[in-house]
Amino acid sequence: MTVPEAPIADGRPIGAGWFVVNLDGAAGARIDRAGQWTDIEAPGAPFEHYGINVHVVQPGQANAMYHAEGNQEDFLVLCGECIVVIEEEERRLRAWDLVHCPPGTRHVFVGAGDGPCAILMVGARLDKGSAVYPPSEVAARHGASAADPQQPYAGFPEAEPVRFSWPPER
Repeated sequence: MTVPEAPIADGRPIGAGWFVVNLDGAAGARIDRAGQWTDIEAPGAPFEHYGINVHVVQPGQANAMYHAEGNQEDFLVLCGECIVVIEEEERRLRAWDLVHCPPGTRHVFVGAGDGPCAILMVGARLDKGSAVYPPSEVAARHGASAADPQQPYAGFPEAEPVRFSWPPER
């Protein structure tokens, strides 16, 4: 059986199959307080087994609210610096630091240093919808603890579709 190639349109595949896409100029999204990230999964044909993207945060930007998921996740800092708040501890990260999160590990990434930080994010998709948003004093110091765990992103604007770019626009 041959796996077909997925056609590419607007910087992302438009169906199932294998593909090659350069992330510089690929489909992405942005929220001013949360940075920008790639959004390369085909509408109607998401990756079944794991998600993968590159997320870029500027100093002081948190990629998300402090949370834990029922899936394994791994994060590789590609360039720049950030702080990971993980299980109520802060760790400063730099290029090539890898963070492994077994299921249930509470975490969030916050940009640090003097420029953008690009993080490769990969996570399993076995337990969809499993995210929980516990309160965190440490994450709150970075503006990354949800005031309402049932609506962790209340007050956040909708993500704006953008072309992912490197270096990112501020």
